[in-house]
This record gives sequence, C-alpha cells and structure tokens, in this order.
Amino acid sequence: MSDWLPDPDRPHVNIPYRDLKVMITLARVLRRISRTPAWEEVISPGLPTTARFDPGHEAVMMGYDFHLTPQGPGLIEVNTNAGGGLMAYCAQNPCFPAGPRFPDAIHDPNDRHQDRLLNTFAQEISCFSQGLKRWPDTMVILDEAPERQFLYPEMCAFATLFRQRGSEVLIVGPEALEMGVEGVFHQGRRVEMIYNRHCDFYLESDVLAGLAAAWLNQQVCVTPNPRQYGMLADKRRLIAWSDPLVLQRLGLTQEEIAFMTRLVPKTRFLADLDKNRVWAERNQWVFKPSIGFGSRGVLLGNKISRTRFNELDPAWTLVQQYIPPSMTDVAGQLMKTDIRLFFYRDQLLGVAARVYRGQVTNFQLPGNGFVPVRIIPPHKF
Repeated sequence: MSDWLPDPDRPHVNIPYRDLKVMITLARVLRRISRTPAWEEVISPGLPTTARFDPGHEAVMMGYDFHLTPQGPGLIEVNTNAGGGLMAYCAQNPCFPAGPRFPDAIHDPNDRHQDRLLNTFAQEISCFSQGLKRWPDTMVILDEAPERQFLYPEMCAFATLFRQRGSEVLIVGPEALEMGVEGVFHQGRRVEMIYNRHCDFYLESDVLAGLAAAWLNQQVCVTPNPRQYGMLADKRRLIAWSDPLVLQRLGLTQEEIAFMTRLVPKTRFLADLDKNRVWAERNQWVFKPSIGFGSRGVLLGNKISRTRFNELDPAWTLVQQYIPPSMTDVAGQLMKTDIRLFFYRDQLLGVAARVYRGQVTNFQLPGNGFVPVRIIPPHKF
C-alpha cells in the first residue's frame, strides 16, 4: 500500500483501508457470480448474440465505480471500457505529469504498475490463441473519432507502451478498418488484437457489424468485449444484484445477500414502480438510461423537472437509489468525488479518484479530473 501514499501537501483523496477491502471484495464477488451457470440463466434472455458467445478470455481494464459514505462504500456502476488507468497513475505519481504530453514521459522499464497492465493484454492474447501467441504483432486501439476523445492522450500512452513491447499499433475509428468474417485488416495486414474503447459495447451498430462478424468467427481478440459487458457492465445488472430474491436464486448465503444489498443500490426499471410514488420520492433516486455510457442522460432526482420526468420512457429508464458522493478539498474548493477500482479478473491493478463539479462525473469543467489517493491504514482510526 505504500505505493499509493502521495505527498500529503498535494490535493488527494483519503480512502480508509477498510473501505478499500470492502470494495475489492465486492468486485471479486461480482466476478464470481458472473461466471456461474445460474447467472447466465438469469440474464441470458436479454443478451444479444455477441454477448452469448464466450471467447475463452475476459476483459482488460474493468472498472468498478464507488461513492464513499459515512456508512461505507456504495457501488455506482461497473465499466468495461474503463478509461483513465494510465492517467490516474500519472496523477498518483508526481514523476509523470498528466495531460497531452504525458505519453512521451510515461515509459519506465522498471515500473511494476506498467508491467501489470501490459501483462493483462498478454494474458488476453494467450487465452484467445490457446497459448500460441505471447504478445500480438498487430494491435488497434479502437474508438469513435479517437482524436476527439478526452482520453486520447491516454490511448497514445498505451500505444507507446505496446510498441515498446514489439507491436505495430494504430489508433483509429472503425471506418479505417476492413472487417468481416475473415477477420480485421488494415491495408491488407491482419489485426490480431483490438483494445476496444468504443462505446457500442455489444457491437450492434452498422459501422461495427464487420467487427461483430470477426469476433463471432474467432478471427480477432477483442478486449474489452461484448461478453464481459453483458455479464458485468450492463447497467441492468444492478437490478439483479440489488434484489434479494434473485440473489437467493443464485445460491448466495444470507450473509452474502446482506453484503450485496448493503453495497449495491436498489435499482429497478421505472416501468416496474409506481410512477407517482417515484416522483414524490424523487430526491432519493437517480434516473439513468438503461442503454448508454458514462454520465450521458443521467438525471439526479432532486434536479429533475416534472416535465422532464414525464418524458422518461419507463421501459428504458433505470431508477437507482441515490448514493451521495463524498467531497474533497481541491485548492480550497470542495469537489464531488468518486472512486474507481481497476481490475483484471480478480487482480486489483490500481485505484483512482475522480473529482468533479456538476451533477455527475465529468472532465469538461475546469479542475475536474484525477487526483492521487491515500490509503489510510486501520491504526489511524
């Protein structure tokens, strides 16, 4: 834990060690649940074809987002294209300045954090190839108009690290690739691995139809991938994780059910609730589109107007119990804070803190972004 103790004079977020342990435990429990036949039976009716296909590997850069409260941590959501792992590391380590220039400064051949990250990609291609490949020769970092993305500098940093391991790497949108059942190609050269930052998680759009075909025909390693999104990161999964009856069907003990329902906020479709009662209790809720990503379309109940509430589609709107964010003093200003744990399988890769102003997490406003975390050991309590 000493690696995570920044200069106490720099703005940082304190995380009690006991809260960190609880968050790690929940992430591991969710992964364990996701790998059971009972879980697939529960969610399979709503899975598209791309998510029903099991490629034999998992997903790099899984992200578990939490708010910290006086009663302990509460899960906000799970992400499969959890960007920010390297930028968070730059914020944590004062040797690496975050921002557009950091790709040139980030490589350190003796850095264990970078090695852990890169080894997750190595494990993915090894599992995909059934041990025939230890590292991909050709990789694509895929996103929609990547140069316009806020985290494009991080993509460049990853590309630098991948090239130093020996890969030919491109950062492109899908229109730059030829994709179909025979595979994914760029100017005639086969692409072996796609580090997928695109937010069409199930590969359902027309522009990704060729990638879906290649994926289903096992012609390219895609990570993160539709399977892991369907198992863990689809926002609708919180409905089951917060329902004691479903958890009982999954074979969890009463102790495990109590643990889950304490950390996972109650989540339901608006269509399954009394709409008038929800409106009357709106300050207790957050309204989220069931299909979407990031904070797009997320509305806090205490800010929503009656007109906007009436416009919500009950069949597609999730109603989630509101867990208030903790606050962090950054240069004399109190800012909302959330915590992201980065995982590969059961392995914790790192912890990030994001500070922000506004209704929901965003990087658009000045001062918003990553700050270091400080793990407070038990003896400090």
